[in-house]
Amino acid sequence: MGIIVSKNNDENSRLNQRITADLRERAQKEMRGSDPDLVEDSDYTKDMKKGSKFAWVWIVLIVLAIASIVIIVTV
Repeated sequence: MGIIVSKNNDENSRLNQRITADLRERAQKEMRGSDPDLVEDSDYTKDMKKGSKFAWVWIVLIVLAIASIVIIVTV
């Protein structure tokens, strides 16, 4: 036994059209009103350093981890 279900595409398509139009309008507003490169947020990085005085510790730990893996695999 089966049930015949008719799909109301007209209602769904109207809703989809409204959602699409709203999203398109929002996207156009954002493109006009904002900077896509986010340059205004770059001021906080002005005084930051690329590394620290303890960066060598990470290098030593990575070298030790690689050496440990090599020793475990070869034994």
